[in-house]
Amino acid sequence: MRGLYLITNDDPIELLLQKLEAALATGQIAILQYRRKKVALADQANEVAKIKALCSKYTTPFVINDNLALAVEFGLGVHLGQSDGAIVDAVAQLGSDHIIGRTCANSLDFAHQALKEGANYVAFGAIYPTATKPEAGHTGVEIIAQARAQFSVPICAIGGLTVENSAAVIAAGADLCAVISDILALSVEQIPSRVEAWAQLFALTASIEH
Repeated sequence: MRGLYLITNDDPIELLLQKLEAALATGQIAILQYRRKKVALADQANEVAKIKALCSKYTTPFVINDNLALAVEFGLGVHLGQSDGAIVDAVAQLGSDHIIGRTCANSLDFAHQALKEGANYVAFGAIYPTATKPEAGHTGVEIIAQARAQFSVPICAIGGLTVENSAAVIAAGADLCAVISDILALSVEQIPSRVEAWAQLFALTASIEH
């Protein structure tokens, strides 16, 4: 697991599907996460089915944010916040062969607990200030370096990341950089070149040794 971790935005679904296809067609998206807080739960399954088909077309791993039942329904991985269910339940219902991640904010203790319960990646942030979760504050890059020194599993950085400010994050030890706006705020036509810029950043930026 290394590269760009793309999270869906709140665009109308047909526009979002166009943008996702533009991104996934590059072959440079490491993971796609479904996170649509403004869409009614009753409508989410239909959207997930459409996006799952896209991910299958481009062999992109696909996970669901905060909804284990939806992940189980579609046989997908899941990403859980601290208050969105137990990792042990996700492992029990999905199996250890699925991607199961946990938000750890700026807490190494949260990460230790998540890994003990069976998570196979941990996410830290917000690294930089972000409009998506302004209440989250920001942790800075040091938490990534601290996590890298302790954990051998993939480490995901999230929060305010752009191509321009993420070299230090990757160098500190992030395997995955999770973004929304830096890709999906762009037009469909602009997305492929921005994804490629991320791919080049990962290729050129050496992570510290695990």
